[in-house]
Amino acid sequence: MDSVLKPIAIFTVLYLLIATPFAFLQNNTEFLFYIGVVILLSGVVFVLHQKVHLSRGVLWALSIWGLLHMLGGLIRVPEGWLTDNNSGVLYSLWLIPGWLKYDQPTHAYGFGVATHVCFECLRRIKGVHPTLGILTLSALAGMGLGALNEIIEFTATLMIPGTNVGGYVNTGWDLVANMCGTIVAVLLIRFIWKR
Repeated sequence: MDSVLKPIAIFTVLYLLIATPFAFLQNNTEFLFYIGVVILLSGVVFVLHQKVHLSRGVLWALSIWGLLHMLGGLIRVPEGWLTDNNSGVLYSLWLIPGWLKYDQPTHAYGFGVATHVCFECLRRIKGVHPTLGILTLSALAGMGLGALNEIIEFTATLMIPGTNVGGYVNTGWDLVANMCGTIVAVLLIRFIWKR
């Protein structure tokens, strides 16, 4: 394992080792499923990194996204705090009641990072710069990964009774948040590239 990846891997393994007993103690099968997904995706990122040498920043951002996901589903908010469906977990916490839940900025952040990963993969092709076409392709790939995430969430609802995934409106807002994250990501890539 290279020196870039080692501290990120240790950080990721540590929070997963903490999250797993939490999920077991809470009898939270949904998040045991998601811990498995994060482990699988960590393997995918490891293989991808071996091929394209992702930047340290994007690797840290991916790990932090996993941490935000674990916190969102396992941390209970104090009673009386406004949550969607009275679930009591951080993911359902209304940051702006009726407008913005913890879930949506987490989606925007995560799929913004996924868009940056897509751009870094494309950037490895000789002569590729952040043109409108390349950035559009990166954003569309990031949104496609967001749609894949919604399929994984849908799969969880079919396999595990009583998930906190939410319904059609939640899925729609997740997709909108994913799109917002991809737009911010491509704007940041363009701005940083110009500098």
